[in-house]
Amino acid sequence: MNERGDFDLSGKVALITGGAGILGQAFCRGLARNGAKLAVVDIHAEAATGTANAIEEEFGTEALAVSCNITDPSEVADMTAAVIDRFGRIDILHNNAAAKTSDLGAFFAPFEEYDLQVWREVMAVNIDAMFLVAQSVGKTMVDGRRGGSIIQTSSIYGILAPDQRIYEGSEYLGRPINTPPSYSVSKAAVIGLTSYLSTYWANANIRVNTLSPGGVESGQNAAFKEKYSSRIPLGRMADANDIVGALVFLASDASSYITGQNIVVDGGLSVW
Repeated sequence: MNERGDFDLSGKVALITGGAGILGQAFCRGLARNGAKLAVVDIHAEAATGTANAIEEEFGTEALAVSCNITDPSEVADMTAAVIDRFGRIDILHNNAAAKTSDLGAFFAPFEEYDLQVWREVMAVNIDAMFLVAQSVGKTMVDGRRGGSIIQTSSIYGILAPDQRIYEGSEYLGRPINTPPSYSVSKAAVIGLTSYLSTYWANANIRVNTLSPGGVESGQNAAFKEKYSSRIPLGRMADANDIVGALVFLASDASSYITGQNIVVDGGLSVW
C-alpha cells in the first residue's frame, strides 16, 4: 500500500499560480513531496524557473516553469496551453497568486484617501485574474471529463475585519503597514467565486474550495508579531509550512467529498 494513502498525488498534474512567492514555494514543495508533477506559474520568469529547478532537484518530479501575467486573457490562454502541451492534463489548480502594487505608499493608504486606480490594480490580480485562470483551466477539466480539484487562496481577512489596533508601530520590511481595503474585499470575493464554481462544476466532478491562511511570518517587525500573536489562541504567527497540509488535503482524494468550503488555517484567530 502506498504510504501516502488518500493523500497520494502521484500521476497528477498541479498548476500553481504565484508559485515562486513566499507561500507559493512552500505549496509547490508540498504538492511535489506527495508525488504531483508541477506547473510553477509566476509573473517573474527567473523566479519561476528557479523554483521549478529546485523542485525537480529535491523531489525528482517534473516541474515546468511558466511566466505569465495572469491579468491578461491571452497570456492565461497561452499558459494553460503550455501546461497541457507538456503534461497532457491538469488535475489540480491552485489559484494562489495575489498582489500588492508598485507604489506601497498608495497600497497602504488610509481608506479615506484610497485611490481608485490602486483599488483596481489590486482587484485585477486578486480576483479578476482568479476568474480568468479558473475559467481557462476549469474548461480543460470539463472537456477532459476527468474532474479535478481547484483550490483558491483567500485570507483570514476575507472573512474577518482586520483589527486596526495591531498596526500601531507595526512594520513590514521596514515600512509601516496595515491591511488595505482592496486586500480584504478582494479576498472576500475569492470566497464568493469559490462558492459559485463549486456548484456550477459539481456535475463535472470538479471540486472547488477556498484555503484561507492567517498571518504568516515573513518580514514583519517584532511589534507586529507580538501584537498579532497575542490574538492567536496558539500564540504565534504561522510559518508557510503550516498551511501546506491543508492544501495537500484539498488537492488529494482525502477530500473527495468536500466542495464549496473555506478551510481556515489561522491558529484559532477566527474562533476567539
